Amino acid sequence: MHLGIRLLFAVFAIVGLAAFFVLTVFVNEIKPSVAEVMEDLMIDSAHMLAELAANDLANGSINNGSFAQALKAYNGRNPGAQVHGLRKDSVDFRVYVTDDQGVVRFDSENRAIGQDFSKWRDVLLTLKGRYGARTTTETMNEGDTSVFHVAAPIVRDNRTIGVLTLAKATSTVAPFVERAERKILAGGAWLLALSLAVGVAATLWIVSGVRRLARYADAVEAGRRTAVPGLPGELGKLARSMSAMRARLEGQHYVESTVRALTHELKSPIAAIRGAGELLREPMNDADRVHFADNVVSQSERMHSTVERLLELSKLEQMAAPAQRTLVELSELFTRAAENSSAHATRVGISVVCVPTSATVVGDAEALQLALDNLLHNAIDFSPCGGVVRLSAGIAGDFTAIDVSDHGPGFAPFVQEKIGERFISTPRPDGRAKGSGLGLAIARQVAQLHGGDVQVVHMSQPTTVRLSIRRDLR
Repeated sequence: MHLGIRLLFAVFAIVGLAAFFVLTVFVNEIKPSVAEVMEDLMIDSAHMLAELAANDLANGSINNGSFAQALKAYNGRNPGAQVHGLRKDSVDFRVYVTDDQGVVRFDSENRAIGQDFSKWRDVLLTLKGRYGARTTTETMNEGDTSVFHVAAPIVRDNRTIGVLTLAKATSTVAPFVERAERKILAGGAWLLALSLAVGVAATLWIVSGVRRLARYADAVEAGRRTAVPGLPGELGKLARSMSAMRARLEGQHYVESTVRALTHELKSPIAAIRGAGELLREPMNDADRVHFADNVVSQSERMHSTVERLLELSKLEQMAAPAQRTLVELSELFTRAAENSSAHATRVGISVVCVPTSATVVGDAEALQLALDNLLHNAIDFSPCGGVVRLSAGIAGDFTAIDVSDHGPGFAPFVQEKIGERFISTPRPDGRAKGSGLGLAIARQVAQLHGGDVQVVHMSQPTTVRLSIRRDLR
């Protein structure tokens, strides 16, 4: 299973289970809480009504006295109230009064007058001086419903002469309970949706860091230079540790490979210098002496050029990102490259043509100039006398492409596979000496620092080498 899916599932499961248990507790507590509030209000109301009924019960006029008349008027009332959006059009209290023997003397609904309620808990416990309450089930038109009864003693001259019971069906508060449950469930749904959103955000945040670290690891494995990703916490520490480990391993490998390659490249000029020096010890005519002295100078220049370019390449290889990022006009880059190579081009009879362009790139102007100078130098070296080297630029997908074209012999297939490797060089046309084999390596390193690469897009006629630079360089 994908890491992001596992993380999302874990976060959502934790938050979802927590929300489920919290919602379950809330929903299960609604009805008991409403019942407790209703009981508290009914206790207050029952005791108040008991005081109002005391005189009529003592005088024997509980069925036709002022108390009975008031309750009759109460039953005929229509509140017409809006209780937080719920309509209330009826009053719902039922009141019945029993004497000190538990016999019903008054019933606001005239259903139980004369019946013996002395065994019911509300009457029985109240007559014993305790708190009396009970819940019964009554069958109504819409189905079975619970009716809650709360009793209060009717006291006269410090003696309990009867019991007043206040009854209310729980169905009357059911709409409020249902609305509360709907709101809680809706809130729970929003909570789950929010938890899902938080889970997705947290997953994307974590996975993005892991993916950046994975891309960095892939780049390290592929040998590409890339900056250490700025990651927080343990991922950042891991990235820095990977970078340090890579630096140590690459440093060791780089030194070993460079020493081997440099030793191999310097063998030939050193041998030539040594041979010329030994010959110069022997008597010879002036023409031979000048020839061998020139050979010493040319081989020394070759060694110096190799060392200088190797130092430039080494500096570039130690960089993980461009030293600076500025907006570079390619037209200016082309002009400077043509000026830098003008003496060399004139000496071998080559013309450099810069195709006008308005393209720009973001990167290290000095490094890009170095890369273009090396590509142009190589193109001039391989061009036949009287040839033309063209510099042009265009857009290739996500990259800005700088093309250097010439009409030289082109690249052999085996050379194309090794483009950009150090010390890969082939003989120049017209018997010109081989180069250091570092020009394309320098250009490729600069391109990789800018998210691109160096590649041959045309093998011959014209031979075109392309320097690609990523347009959205970060």
